[in-house]
Amino acid sequence: MNEAIVDESRPVTLIGCGTVKETVLRRAIVQAPAVVAADGAAQVALDHGIMPDAVIGDFDSIPEATRAGIPPARLHRITEQDSTDFEKCLRNIGAPLVIGVGFGGGRVDHQLAAFHGLMRHADRPCLLLGERDLVFLMPPALCLSLPQGSRFSLFPLGEVRARSRGLRWPLDGIGFAPGLQIGTSNAVSGPVEIEVSTPAMLAILPARALEAVIAGLTGAEAVRWPCVPSS
Repeated sequence: MNEAIVDESRPVTLIGCGTVKETVLRRAIVQAPAVVAADGAAQVALDHGIMPDAVIGDFDSIPEATRAGIPPARLHRITEQDSTDFEKCLRNIGAPLVIGVGFGGGRVDHQLAAFHGLMRHADRPCLLLGERDLVFLMPPALCLSLPQGSRFSLFPLGEVRARSRGLRWPLDGIGFAPGLQIGTSNAVSGPVEIEVSTPAMLAILPARALEAVIAGLTGAEAVRWPCVPSS
């Protein structure tokens, strides 16, 4: 693997060009002080009074005036066109977790592309934070402490099996797949423990669960793919 452009021991905030609420951005930065902007989102960062530590992308959407206001050493142009700017950032950030803001609330195709990027780079822990929801790709095993009754939705991006404890409707024995079976609108009934067979399941939780999800994603023991859920 090539050396990362950004190498941090703490979580990193990644800014995209979608809707970026000031309150959401500041909440992310409290947890992840280092800031990376995806291409034209450099202007979004500057508009919020933040000088990004790095700007990564193909630079097709960053204005020249914006580039001129950022130290050249922080600008990292990647010209290949086989991946999105979000993916270019993910694979060039070395951190225990990336918190993405500005990757939802805008164009649906951009949001779907971000979900694709999460799955394509499943080895790079990342959650996408919005004003109402947060989304992340389920790791092989995850333990979370959440208030009873909290919404816990799961959406498969491919064929995946799972097993669980602490959800109102257990996942054991269910074959999840797009167009076949999804797992939205589940709810927490106790301490949550989930294992999934492949890196193909999105978890969608209320944004207020941010701190609990960060603790789960950064504190869980590493587990190799695949787990073997009960059939």
